[in-house]
Amino acid sequence: MQNKNTLKGLLAVSAVAAMFSAVGVHAQNAVSQTPSQTGTSSVGKQNTSGKTTREGTIDNTNSTGMENRTKQAGAAGMTGHNAAGMTDKSATSSMGASGAGQSAAGAATGAKLMAGDEKILKEMAMANMAEVEGGKLAQTKSQSSEVKAFAQQMIDDHTANLNEVKALAQARGVTLPTEPDAKHKAMAAKLEKMSGDAFDKAYMKQAGVQDHKTVHAKLMAASKKAKDPEVKALVDKTEPVVAQHLKSAEQMPMAKTGTTSGK
Repeated sequence: MQNKNTLKGLLAVSAVAAMFSAVGVHAQNAVSQTPSQTGTSSVGKQNTSGKTTREGTIDNTNSTGMENRTKQAGAAGMTGHNAAGMTDKSATSSMGASGAGQSAAGAATGAKLMAGDEKILKEMAMANMAEVEGGKLAQTKSQSSEVKAFAQQMIDDHTANLNEVKALAQARGVTLPTEPDAKHKAMAAKLEKMSGDAFDKAYMKQAGVQDHKTVHAKLMAASKKAKDPEVKALVDKTEPVVAQHLKSAEQMPMAKTGTTSGK
């Protein structure tokens, strides 16, 4: 009886020991497997995370980053292109405006006149000086109010025109004569010796009618021959004034009869 109890006790102890041994083995396997699985899972996660991160980084760099850089480069390129284009256009426009300004300035101040245009200016200056000198002489020698009024108009109009001729000539480098030609000097000397009706008749016929006929004819021809636009414009401006002078002179009684009217 005692032996049976003892045997049962040993069997129970052995069973418990075997159970604990099995549990220990199972626990050890579980422990040994858990790090492996955890490690594998962790590594997997790390790898996945790393891959995701790297791929994400690569993707971000390659797609978004490159896209941003591409956009920036494109924008910079467009800006540079536009800026360059605008600069080129501005430069061209500036050069075009500068070229136009220089051409206008050349026409106004720099370009040398052709010989024919220079001759026109010189003849206009000569005629103006002769009329001014003759008008001044008539103011001191004539006894006719009509002649003196005509003479004053000659002084005023031909002085103004002479100043315009001088200004254009100076701008274009043309040297004008400084005194009337020999023909008009001789006429002035002849008139200087006259007085009264004789003076009025000679002055009106020569300075009033004949000289204005000659000058008017030259201006009509000069308008067709002038090459420079400014010279032509001045000629065309002067022609009607001279035509009016001629008409006034022809209507003066002393130009027809040699007698004066009005003292």
